[in-house]
Amino acid sequence: MASRGKTETSRLKQNLEEQLDRLMQQLQDLEECREELDTDEYEETKKETLEQLSEFNDSLKKIMSGNMTLVDELSGMQLAIQAAISQAFKTPEVIRLFAKKQPGQLRTRLAEMDRDLMVGKLERDLYTQQKVEILTALRKLGEKLTADDEAFLSTNAGAILSQFEKVSTDLGSGDKVLALASFEVEKTKK
Repeated sequence: MASRGKTETSRLKQNLEEQLDRLMQQLQDLEECREELDTDEYEETKKETLEQLSEFNDSLKKIMSGNMTLVDELSGMQLAIQAAISQAFKTPEVIRLFAKKQPGQLRTRLAEMDRDLMVGKLERDLYTQQKVEILTALRKLGEKLTADDEAFLSTNAGAILSQFEKVSTDLGSGDKVLALASFEVEKTKK
């Protein structure tokens, strides 16, 4: 973990140098081709290039002032949340519905699971795992759970799901949790 960020820092430095070279080359090429371009095209291209240089300079200032780092407290939280999400949610469909903020479809999935359990189409252990995932996702989406659902969660939610609850609450933003869940969905597709 101590080396985390060295490769990224090296890559960032290389990318910054390449971007600066590209912008400088673009200005040089523009000056060399000035005769071939009409005045409006030359001015517009030069203006765009200078704007890009200004944005590049602003980014460099942020990096140098310490307002932007590759590895910091937030990335540590992000790693914790990714770990919690990947361990707490084993069902890609639940992750997908959670990430897409679709509580109605999560409730439909829950009703289908209740039916499948009654007709013997779904094992009790799998049912319990997926119901806990769905109820946790619904709670995180701000949905009101019934007293029975809350009791089911209290009885069946394990340490991993509790960790997910704690970490995602500590982060303080449901949108960030959803973005990470979306990232997990993409990972499951690969």
